[in-house]
Amino acid sequence: MSIKFPLAASSWEKEELDAMQRVIATGMFTMGENVKAFEKDFAQFVGSKHCVMVNSGSSANLLIVAALFYTKNADLKLQRGDEIIVPAVSWSTTYYPLYQYGLKIKFVDIDLHTLNYDLEQLALAVTDKTRAIMAVNLLGNPNDFERIQEIIGDRKIVLIEDNCESMGATYNGKQAGTFGVMGSFSSFFSHHISTMEGGLIVTDDEELYQILLSLRAHGWTRNLPKQNLICSEKSDDPFEESFRFVLPGYNVRPLELEGALGVEQVKRLPTLIQERRKNGALLQAAMAAHPEIIIQEEIGESSWFGFSLVIRPGSKLTRKTLVEKLNELGFECRPIVAGNFAKNEVVKYFDSEVHGELKNAEHIDKFGLFVGNHHYSISEAFSLLNSIRA
Repeated sequence: MSIKFPLAASSWEKEELDAMQRVIATGMFTMGENVKAFEKDFAQFVGSKHCVMVNSGSSANLLIVAALFYTKNADLKLQRGDEIIVPAVSWSTTYYPLYQYGLKIKFVDIDLHTLNYDLEQLALAVTDKTRAIMAVNLLGNPNDFERIQEIIGDRKIVLIEDNCESMGATYNGKQAGTFGVMGSFSSFFSHHISTMEGGLIVTDDEELYQILLSLRAHGWTRNLPKQNLICSEKSDDPFEESFRFVLPGYNVRPLELEGALGVEQVKRLPTLIQERRKNGALLQAAMAAHPEIIIQEEIGESSWFGFSLVIRPGSKLTRKTLVEKLNELGFECRPIVAGNFAKNEVVKYFDSEVHGELKNAEHIDKFGLFVGNHHYSISEAFSLLNSIRA
């Protein structure tokens, strides 16, 4: 197969290469001022008070869950055995931290068209036992957060976001990833911006921010302010504070190379999103009435991570045939995230249950895939996609 339309392409230019060379010239590669600068710039972009960069979006999800176990805020604090609702379609590391912290996972079906929560099923799944909801914004598409907040109402349910695939998406003018108490982002190569590997967490909560800073690096006090919300006042003697541990943390720090890349990439982000949206508009125009294939229905303003293609129920087109046709046309393609995750063998280790049926997640699992979108024009792709028939 000759790949004309890959899943991912580099968004780096001379500025990114120069930024890496500047870091290399210093000889200092561990987390430092470039990471801080990227965190500040990214927080400003999404409109959050705080941002913490880590080594991956997966680690961002891990720290989000961990922080809710160590907060002193009773309205946010989770404990083992608490029920958290998740969509049945997402990536593995949406779920793994929930298992690792002993939460009871409840899988809920997704909407066949938006690929996010089936909101009616979500409303039925929420009970007095529900303590948290993980909203996953899939393939660039933000959730209907107005409806989710209505479902939560005045109940003490913590909303968190896995926004790793939807950087730059907005709902009612507000950035996806900022609706929950914390939101995760990814800057892995194939995502909207690339720092090689990398992830980010944003929050407006000062205590959660400080917990994240400690958890990111060994659970020590070194990165906390003297007067902080996590432990007693820090000593003025840096030697005394150098190896003081207060939380059971990790080492998920990013590198200075990644921070320097992020500083340059976030400058490009508005343009990168704009170009992806142009391609998204062309997809919608070409494929909205396709007799065999359903495309993703946009909620708010998607940042169009990729383009899902789901075979319509009743169509004679098979996924194997669809993959073959796409490959012949030069498209690289993959399953939609991890499909129906609840059917994976690893779930036997989870404390989990399924709410109702996962018929749409199962349909996606058997009849769905996605192709890549990019920060440059791929206008010739859409007539090719429109030509596909059983």
